[in-house]
Amino acid sequence: MESAHAPYSNFKVGAAVLGASGRVYSGCNVENASYGLSICAERVAIFKAVSEGEQEIQAIAIANSTGKPAFPCGACRQVMAEFAVDGMEIYLVSDEGVEKHTLAELLPHAFRL
Repeated sequence: MESAHAPYSNFKVGAAVLGASGRVYSGCNVENASYGLSICAERVAIFKAVSEGEQEIQAIAIANSTGKPAFPCGACRQVMAEFAVDGMEIYLVSDEGVEKHTLAELLPHAFRL
């Protein structure tokens, strides 16, 4: 989260993905003046994992600079579905603690080809 580039929203997000191999991959959000070119921390972490050969994601933890839990956006949820193992867990970190959810709870009808 500390590495996030968020000069427009000041909403810094960090994510850590646990791959099926047991390795952990981190990511942060990177904003751009052309807002559509920005990318969320969750996708950065997932794409980093995939670029390192990881094909299955067991869990993801997400924290942000507000100290409140923040759910992943729809695009991130769909990307998670592409690489998720059954029962993938999503942990939302806040100043009050950690909320645990499953991807199926957050994206009950994922798009599939």
